[in-house]
Amino acid sequence: MTTHEQEQDGAQQVSAVVVLAAGGGTRMKSNKSKLLHEVAGRSMLSYAVNAAEEVEPEHLVVVVGHRREQVEAHLSEIAPNVTTAVQEEQNGTGHAVQCGLQGLGELRGEILVTYGDVPMLTGQTLVELVQEHRAQRNHITVLTAEVPEPFGYGRIIRDEQGDQIARIVEQKDASPEEQAVTEINSGIYIFNAETLYEGLKHLKTDNAQGELYLTDVIGTARANDERVGAHMIDDLWQTEGVNDRVQLARMNAEMNRRIVEKWMKSGVTIQDPATTWIQADVDIAQDVTILAGTHLEGATSIATGAVVGPDTTLTSVEVGEDAQVIRTHGSFSLIGAGATVGPFSFLRPGTQLGAKGKIGAFVETKNAQIGEGSKVPHLTYCGDARIGEGVNVGAGTIFANYDGTNKSVTHLGDDVFIGSNSVLVAPVDVAPGAFVAAGSAVVEDVPAGGLAVARGRQHVSEGWVAKKRPASKAAGAAAKAAPEIHPDVAASREKVANRKPEEYK
Repeated sequence: MTTHEQEQDGAQQVSAVVVLAAGGGTRMKSNKSKLLHEVAGRSMLSYAVNAAEEVEPEHLVVVVGHRREQVEAHLSEIAPNVTTAVQEEQNGTGHAVQCGLQGLGELRGEILVTYGDVPMLTGQTLVELVQEHRAQRNHITVLTAEVPEPFGYGRIIRDEQGDQIARIVEQKDASPEEQAVTEINSGIYIFNAETLYEGLKHLKTDNAQGELYLTDVIGTARANDERVGAHMIDDLWQTEGVNDRVQLARMNAEMNRRIVEKWMKSGVTIQDPATTWIQADVDIAQDVTILAGTHLEGATSIATGAVVGPDTTLTSVEVGEDAQVIRTHGSFSLIGAGATVGPFSFLRPGTQLGAKGKIGAFVETKNAQIGEGSKVPHLTYCGDARIGEGVNVGAGTIFANYDGTNKSVTHLGDDVFIGSNSVLVAPVDVAPGAFVAAGSAVVEDVPAGGLAVARGRQHVSEGWVAKKRPASKAAGAAAKAAPEIHPDVAASREKVANRKPEEYK
């Protein structure tokens, strides 16, 4: 048994994974690195790194080049333990691998090569590639797929027996017969280290693109009578790269289709999958209902029984059990169990709505902590607020939190009642059980159980319309009007006047 076979016979660790990520990505026509463009809310490079980590390599190297400062900064955030290597000039895949291996010393065992722009490639597929490589006792194993329209891909040319790969031919170098082959090279390989090193030494640029092709390592291996096998997968999307915005859109659509299908199979009702977009890091419990036109992004999580949508976008929002969120845009917020939000609500970062609370129509909240059972139902700006339990905030209320220099906090204690069209000028404290009369501009603290009335007294000019606008429709209506108060208003006044104090809850 050879040294390679002895090593493959055990369960040794993969020595290195080299992720090729140095390309220019010119077809994206972007000032941002192609690899940082997102699929389902995550960068394409993050998928590549996560998949590579699944094989638990001793070394994980990302080869950077074009816009490398962006790529390196991103890697420092998502995978600080990854090593980077620089390919100063993009001189082909073989040259990129040479750059990636520099500084690692003379490796033994296995080296896996993959790409940074194949976001649907899974870690499980790479694990299976390693397993197949070892089971076949190959020196090189290539990940391949059958593609109905293989234009642009390198073609897999098998030997006469068909169980090994004789060579890989790039599109520009392929003969008409070779171009008719539908088994394609994904560009993802696992090599025995010695085989890879030997093949890299013999690479030449005598091809249509004048580059060092990694595929030529296969020719060297076959010349040395080394076994080159294939691991074919059925899921063609795992071999798909992204080179332009059209392909990026297709990739996003397919990834979203799979994510949506996964959640439906897990017990989530999705009314209209075609208009529902769910990013990769979202978490949804069973018996959640997602209505049409809903986008769930970031680290959003939705608990069982909740209903979200229609026409709702949530980014990193936690939604509690049995909550309802209707036609709402929210980010970095928390919605308690049994709470209701919307329609047409805007939850900005820092919003925390307690259980059974309410944020209603045309309400904007920011850095607002709203207690259990409290309601901010209509037409309100609620910024930098600390609201206790059982509070009711009347329509049109403004939490005036900014004086042009400082942001300040308004506190409403438990069971406070704020009348409609009030302005609470922060910093101000309305103590538990206090009332604020409608139309008030509150600039001083209100004690517990007190009533704040901060407005001018009403003045009525009798007969003003008849004097100033005698020919108007209003004057005609006034002339015909009965002197009595409208019966519904009269009934409301009588009800309030006759209500006993103990009847207020």
